[in-house]
Amino acid sequence: MKSIRSKLLKNFLIVIVSTVLVFDVLTILCLKAYYYKNTQNTLINQLESAINFYQKYFSNNKLMENIYDNVDIFWNTKEEQIEILDSDGNLLMDSYGIRDNQLLSTPDIAKAKSGNVGIWSGHIDWYNEKVMIISKGINSKIDADEMIGIVRIVFPLTEVNRILDSFSILILFVSVVVIVLGVIMSLIIARDIVKPIKKITKVAKEMADGNLDIRSNITDNIEISQLSKTLNYMGSELEKREKLKNEFISSISHELRTPLTSIKGWAITLKYDYSDVDTLELGLDIIEKESDRLTDMVEELLDFSKLINGVITLNKSNCDIKEFMIFIENNWKPRAIKERRKFTVLIQPNIGYGYFDENRLKQVLNNIIDNAFKFTDKNGVIIIKASRVNNTFQLDIEDNGIGISKEDLPRIKDKFYKGKNSKSKNGIGLSIADEIIMLHGGKFKINSKENEGTTIQIEIPLSEGDNL
Repeated sequence: MKSIRSKLLKNFLIVIVSTVLVFDVLTILCLKAYYYKNTQNTLINQLESAINFYQKYFSNNKLMENIYDNVDIFWNTKEEQIEILDSDGNLLMDSYGIRDNQLLSTPDIAKAKSGNVGIWSGHIDWYNEKVMIISKGINSKIDADEMIGIVRIVFPLTEVNRILDSFSILILFVSVVVIVLGVIMSLIIARDIVKPIKKITKVAKEMADGNLDIRSNITDNIEISQLSKTLNYMGSELEKREKLKNEFISSISHELRTPLTSIKGWAITLKYDYSDVDTLELGLDIIEKESDRLTDMVEELLDFSKLINGVITLNKSNCDIKEFMIFIENNWKPRAIKERRKFTVLIQPNIGYGYFDENRLKQVLNNIIDNAFKFTDKNGVIIIKASRVNNTFQLDIEDNGIGISKEDLPRIKDKFYKGKNSKSKNGIGLSIADEIIMLHGGKFKINSKENEGTTIQIEIPLSEGDNL
């Protein structure tokens, strides 16, 4: 697997080399076009000056007579090769004396015959280098439309190409320097990018190995700094969860040990003395209650484990909400009377049916109502309201107990969390209740003010056809 650094270097190099190559090609092409165009314009100006001179002073005579009588008219001040052709393209004169009496047919001649300036670049037999040829017709002074001949300038591009080659070498040298500097800068940039990532990776590995105290201190890069802060936040949360988990294990161990100690103590007592019927009944009654308590704790732990692992399933059915709420009321009335609480259940008339898991919802309500009893003083008020609101089954559980502090409220549903006033030994009751409501696709809201009371609102959606 390639490292981030190698991938960054590869991408940087591709961008740098591609950019330099495109720049080189465009620069060389532009230089070539510039020099060739300048050369072409210079040659055209020279050719037109010579033709104008001829037409002004010598056009009264025939072209052949002027060639023989004034042999240096066109080239006496020029280093370029001059050729004169008749109107059919036959070579009449070559200033270099290379060719005579040949019929020429290069593209520039055809264009000159049509009355335009002919331009052609390429290789010819007697030059090893590329040449540029400019051709233009000579018109009769008597009849301006009559072409009497063609003048050509043959210019070797040796010097122009030499200049272009020099520029090309210079450009390539500069390009190599730019690429080398680009590689060096890419190495530095890649190192600066990868270095903090390696530090964060090291911190993450140590966290994975169990060292939750370690923190990342990267602040020199906005994005990496955000990642560092996120990692530190995760570490803090894991540390809190680890602490809560350890407290949970400690609390559960204590909770399990208490009923087991009681059961064992009475078992030993009854083993050696079971003659007293009253003592026997008391001992067996305590053993039964502690066993029930132990069973409830184990069931709660099993439920919690299933919810965390996502293996719990709901057995939903259409339930008569009124009957369900009457059952809840009858179940808690005796405790309300015994502990002197004002316990009231209010049911909306014609509330109908709801689609939910009856046993799981009982579990949720029992947990919430139990907390309400624990945190409400004698003569306190506990009210449960059941209603249908916007196609949902809504439950509001209100009490005027000690409430929940602002510090505890945001985390009161977290797993293992116990507030400062908590009387729970494990801190998983509300987290289980929240998970069950979420499995129903509902909402679980808690509003509370310290020393004023708490309101818990549960909303469970009702599917089509539930108004039975």
